Amino acid sequence: MPSAVVSSRGAFTALRFGRFAAMGTVAVLILIAGVWASWGTAHHVMLTKGRESGTIEVTRCGADTCSGPYTPISEGSRRRESVVIEKNVAVRKGQTYTVVVKPGSDEVVRSGPAGVLYAWVPLGGALLLASVVVAGGLRRTRLAWVVAGSGTMLLTAAFLVV
Repeated sequence: MPSAVVSSRGAFTALRFGRFAAMGTVAVLILIAGVWASWGTAHHVMLTKGRESGTIEVTRCGADTCSGPYTPISEGSRRRESVVIEKNVAVRKGQTYTVVVKPGSDEVVRSGPAGVLYAWVPLGGALLLASVVVAGGLRRTRLAWVVAGSGTMLLTAAFLVV
């Protein structure tokens, strides 16, 4: 009979390790996806050295984008009659925003604290989603609360600043 107990413990340990490995992988993949989705915009806003920066006065808005004249602030930047910015809750017609020009295009993204926080919003959502996996799949409730708190703080800060 002792061999059945040892075998049962071994199977339980293997299943527990398998669950831990699978859920850990899922949580890490969710966080990687959040960083990947955020980095597409964030690197323009955070790594501004050598990039054109200025302001856009939003004069027209369509379904997905808004546009307006670009006034340069940085040295070497040139004035543009019209640049395009993504239309979202933070962009309104008639407002002026500080922006960074995406290299090789007439597309701009918001800069400054509002632009940085808005760029990292996908990571905030990923942190909230990963916290559910950490709590339920990994059974690490304290870590899950820390991850969820981080995501909530990021999303709240973005909401308040934008």
